[in-house]
Amino acid sequence: MLKDVELAKAYRLLNHGPTVLVSSAAAGKRNVMAAAWAMPLDFDPPKVLVVIDKSTYTRELMEASGEFILNVPCRAQAAQVVRVGSESGRDEDKFAASGLQEALAQKLAAPRVAGCIAYLECKIVPEPHNQQRYDLFIGEVVAAQADEDLFSAGHWHFDDDPAKRSLHYIAGGAFFATGEAFSVA
Repeated sequence: MLKDVELAKAYRLLNHGPTVLVSSAAAGKRNVMAAAWAMPLDFDPPKVLVVIDKSTYTRELMEASGEFILNVPCRAQAAQVVRVGSESGRDEDKFAASGLQEALAQKLAAPRVAGCIAYLECKIVPEPHNQQRYDLFIGEVVAAQADEDLFSAGHWHFDDDPAKRSLHYIAGGAFFATGEAFSVA
């Protein structure tokens, strides 16, 4: 079951550097792609950064709608993450082709990817220079949710099910999953 995440703590959903699925929609069309370059940027209002290449269909839909969702997939979805990161949504419906299911967002028209362990719904903060020169998009987080079994009291807890650990892309189709948690404090 999903639980709302306090927006002031939404950055913690990405602070451990997971691969994300970026979903977008515009004019009755939808798409999803994998992205390894996403990170928190600011606390109040909460903002994130994501790099989206000019050639992608996801970017086309993001620019048309002014919004996107960062979906945090888990190890159980690794094969689907590779598939949606390797093909273009201009050629096929990547949700249908990959077996990913669409879920309704809380505040945006873009779809969520069902089964992910966290979601950050974002409105694009227009920065045309950064978008054109660096493919860098800033998103203001307007809603955030995470699996309550894995994220509570503002922190991730990946100790139980290895299939539910977040993915971290290291190139060439290779990933690692979040490992054992420990604290020095």
